[in-house]
Amino acid sequence: MTTYANKKILVTGGTGSFGHTVTSKLLLRDAAEIRILSRDEAKQDLMRHEINDPRLRFYVGDVRDYESVERATRDVDFVFHAAALKQVPSCEFFPMEAVRTNVTGSENVVRASDQNGVKSLVCLSTDKAVYPVNAMGMSKALMEKVAQSHGLNNPNASTTVSCVRYGNVMYSRGSVIPLFIRQLKAGKNLTLTNPDMTRFMMSLANSVDLVEFAFQNAQQGDLFVRKAQSCTIGDLAQALINLFRTKAEIEVIGTRHAEKLSEALATREELARAQDMGEYFRVSADNRDLNYSVYVDEGDITQNRFEDYDSHTVERMTVPEVEKLLLTLPEVRAELAQAGIDWESASA
Repeated sequence: MTTYANKKILVTGGTGSFGHTVTSKLLLRDAAEIRILSRDEAKQDLMRHEINDPRLRFYVGDVRDYESVERATRDVDFVFHAAALKQVPSCEFFPMEAVRTNVTGSENVVRASDQNGVKSLVCLSTDKAVYPVNAMGMSKALMEKVAQSHGLNNPNASTTVSCVRYGNVMYSRGSVIPLFIRQLKAGKNLTLTNPDMTRFMMSLANSVDLVEFAFQNAQQGDLFVRKAQSCTIGDLAQALINLFRTKAEIEVIGTRHAEKLSEALATREELARAQDMGEYFRVSADNRDLNYSVYVDEGDITQNRFEDYDSHTVERMTVPEVEKLLLTLPEVRAELAQAGIDWESASA
């Protein structure tokens, strides 16, 4: 297990849902200092009062600006890179903003980490980077390439740069579960884009575990994927209706800008070179050089044995199973308690 005792850690975009969760966990692991780099001073001030720990330090800055990233990474041991533009529709309308944050900003984090001798940097990616059809996914796919190119171009680098991919982080800021719960508590019907859409589901705690697993096991350019179950958005909505014991109905409003029917966490090409590590896949970097003539006569046929790790084809949860998963989330249990529902018997 990676030890964080007496270590300094930077979390970019640290005022978000992931940042709150990982910061609280690291403080329990005796980290010497945790730095939060973000551009929203109001959220920083709120987080400062919520956590109230002298080991927490806040840096107002933007990953788009190299100087602010370089300043925040000085004397740091580990970096969690979570800063990103994540909303699919807004990235469709402003794709260059996604490029500036998710691609150029990530390159700044990689370069500053290397410059300041950071031991390990983990970049947070998404299933939308696999076969991307929207600007958010495309920019995250390029972020992964930026991270992997570090090792290709710097074979003797002291900073290990790796990536993790995950699906929908349940109850994270801007995700669909808090929206559904707000609608239910207001006595409204649930609005769905397409009830047949499937998505991988992961708790915030599991997303932090994935990043920690990367810190413990990463080699240069590695990509880590946590195995996960999926469900349809329609079943997710029905599970919440059941838990909150309402008579709400489901209203289909149509697919949003650039949404996919399903998402993939890993391609068949990646799985062909992946190592199965139990709960995780480890996908090593393609570290071939540009001398492709070596590979002309002998191709890789192993990828034909694999299928994509896709939310439509993996084990899919039933509605009762989704209810059980939802009840593992402290936020959902708290919402049920506020509604006067005994969560321990909510799925009975």
